[in-house]
Amino acid sequence: MTTLLTGFNRFGDLEVNPTQLIVESMAKRPAAFANVNLVAEVLPTEFIGAGNRISQLIRQHRPEMVVCLGVGAGFNEIHLEQVALNFDDCDMPDNAGVSRTGQRIVLDGPPSYQSTLPLVEMREALIQRGIPAIFSDDAGTYVCNHVFYLARHEVECLGIGSLCGFIHVPQMSENTGVGARPIFGLALGVMMEAVECCLKVGRCTAQPS
Repeated sequence: MTTLLTGFNRFGDLEVNPTQLIVESMAKRPAAFANVNLVAEVLPTEFIGAGNRISQLIRQHRPEMVVCLGVGAGFNEIHLEQVALNFDDCDMPDNAGVSRTGQRIVLDGPPSYQSTLPLVEMREALIQRGIPAIFSDDAGTYVCNHVFYLARHEVECLGIGSLCGFIHVPQMSENTGVGARPIFGLALGVMMEAVECCLKVGRCTAQPS
């Protein structure tokens, strides 16, 4: 069974992107994921670069599950994203200096896609571990939502039926650098446990092709 896990590198004033640390750590521990071919990659925080790469990875590996991670400022819990919108709208430029305001991601694509991850089961598993988690209908209109939408779109176009969705994690509570909000966030170890928990739940749900 192939699972694709992605995060992002740092952007803006954020000193450290926890999703990069999570993905890099898991990539170094393949033995921790029994019977799983884990494809883990850090995407550039760029509309074009990240969008092209997520589509390429899905076409190349045809994973049974796709879990994309992003960081949300001001969060104190794991956000299980339910909806990806066909819409880019953010004044803040990406790492390539590109800003996209009021633009559709795929011109002839549907207005939105629903996550196909087992979000209810994931949240229950997280709560049982004492990890705060909520459902969210707002993945933003920046690169996170852009990648979420294109991942779901690629799965639909290929007709491979992969579980596919997006999870936002908070900033690290340990991060006190420029751009950090130290009163918010979770410890990196807790977030890593949360992601591993979600992957395990997803693996129990996905049926290898």
